[in-house]
Amino acid sequence: MTNPAASPKGLEGVVAASTRLSDVNGDIGQLIYCGYNIDELAGKVSYEEVVHLLHQGHLPNRKELTELKNKLASERELPKALIETIKSFPKSTPPMHAIRTAVSALGCFDPQAEDDSPEAQKNKAIRLIAQIPIVTAYFHRARQGKSILPPDPALGEAANFLYLIDGAKPSGEKEQTMDMCYVLHADHGMNASTFSARVTIATLSDMYSAITSAIGTLKGPLHGGANEGVIKMLQEIGSPDKVDAYIADCLTQKKKIMGIGHRIYKTLDPRAPHLKRMAQILSEKLGDPKWIQMSERIAEIMLKEKNLNANVDFYSATVYFSLGIPTDLFTPIFAIARTAGWTAHVLEQLADNRLIRPQSTYTGQSGLKVVPIDQR
Repeated sequence: MTNPAASPKGLEGVVAASTRLSDVNGDIGQLIYCGYNIDELAGKVSYEEVVHLLHQGHLPNRKELTELKNKLASERELPKALIETIKSFPKSTPPMHAIRTAVSALGCFDPQAEDDSPEAQKNKAIRLIAQIPIVTAYFHRARQGKSILPPDPALGEAANFLYLIDGAKPSGEKEQTMDMCYVLHADHGMNASTFSARVTIATLSDMYSAITSAIGTLKGPLHGGANEGVIKMLQEIGSPDKVDAYIADCLTQKKKIMGIGHRIYKTLDPRAPHLKRMAQILSEKLGDPKWIQMSERIAEIMLKEKNLNANVDFYSATVYFSLGIPTDLFTPIFAIARTAGWTAHVLEQLADNRLIRPQSTYTGQSGLKVVPIDQR
């Protein structure tokens, strides 16, 4: 039996792997992708450049970027049988259920699904990055009873997704906003969903199983689902003049304020300022400024009263809402972006694999004797 003192709840502080991909320094509020501070990347590089960075270890030159974009665009088409399966889902199906199921099913159609060669694994990774946005958009269109559109190979990942859900080419501002959201969500150290993916692939399972595990983990409200909770909270408050009373009541009843605080960051989440800036711009141009006004007041109160900062979910909710994206697609967008990081971690795990098998601290009884069933 292991020492209970050496078994921190939730594995807090336990180092589970070594990685070159991203580093989260919670004490100073720093996020690094392959040597680049997120502040250096956000607004300067595209999502596709970040995909290349995470998968190849360096930012692409123009030729490499063009090749990657062409490869992603060429892998977007879904199997016709899977499209029919997506159409058959009940319209009430939560999108994360639909995506989890469809991604698992993708493995049934991929002839390379069980090919464990490095080249095949890389192909599957790119295929998933390209196809998960299509799965998400097709389910959203199907549940609305709308026609499903073919992907546009001339559009980048962010623009193509917006086109497929809206049925119209996005403005440059919308595309740039979504692209930056993708960049900010692409990877984040050994978070719960990334850990799930690495645990799954460490058994020498397959890429589709690993990413299905990650999606199932991201679905939870303590992980990716938090941004949905933020907009629901803002809708419940209703207007800026009701914020103070609402938050005071939550604090009195010790209710959790969604989007505030972070398991790792002890100071400001470095992604939050970028999203806050976008939320401010979008709220003025495309949406209703009351959403960012309420958000800013909540953040101000929570910093003053609890010394807790807003996290990435807090402002991403307002950004997505201002883009006209339905609330239940917030977490799927997180999944779309994070597929870059998940697949990179899967490839990294496979490159130097060891089965992930932690121990547990047994806290049950011992020495019990079986009593005959008639005497129990």
